[in-house]
Amino acid sequence: MALALGLAGCGSTAKDDPNSQAALDKLYADAKDDLNSGSYDRAIKSLEKIEGRAAGTTMGQQATLDLAWAYYRTAERAQAVATLDRFIKLNPSSPAMDYALYMKGIVNFNEDLGLFGRLANQDVSERDQQASREALLAFRQLIEQFPESKYAADAQSRVNFITNTLAAYEIHVARYYFNRKAYVAAANRAQAAVAEFQYAPGIEEALYIMTESYDKLGLTQLRDDARRVLDKNFPNSEYATHGLAKKPWWKFW
Repeated sequence: MALALGLAGCGSTAKDDPNSQAALDKLYADAKDDLNSGSYDRAIKSLEKIEGRAAGTTMGQQATLDLAWAYYRTAERAQAVATLDRFIKLNPSSPAMDYALYMKGIVNFNEDLGLFGRLANQDVSERDQQASREALLAFRQLIEQFPESKYAADAQSRVNFITNTLAAYEIHVARYYFNRKAYVAAANRAQAAVAEFQYAPGIEEALYIMTESYDKLGLTQLRDDARRVLDKNFPNSEYATHGLAKKPWWKFW
């Protein structure tokens, strides 16, 4: 009888232990149900508990990735990125590393301006580009480290889009300076775009801005060099005829 009571007591303790495998399995199942139903705030609370209690285990790793997704779905970008950075730092050999890098890129990537952005004629290149640069780094790391990953092809498409967007941003700033007669700043910004994004479609305009800025500054040698590059790469450039009045490549209307 004493032995039976002792065993019963141990069983009760294990059942009530929040760190037991059974308790963790139940908590994770509930968290997944909340994720699937869109109850992200409730899922976050459960996943935070699992991440702490199951640290160093496969379940703990999965909880961290799910937690990042839940933060992303609740528009908590900083929290999502911090969670993914933690995963990447603590689990460098995880088989889910490619997904973590892809997810980090996705969290920082947003090509949708929304209705009001379109109505205001705002372009993605006109917004702050720090998040885009962070997305670009994550996608490039994924492609370099895991070229066979199932996420690599989509990551490459996003790299191309971001590269063109960042180039457009630099040219947008260069155009801004040029229109305000800040020719040194305009030339420097356009030159930076040419150096970093030489294959982007907006480079034609960057070369034209460099040419005209150097001309305004009386730097004839630099002007002629920029013009030769422009003529060689874009022999039928409309900028040479119409100047900056030409519709930018990213305008659709």
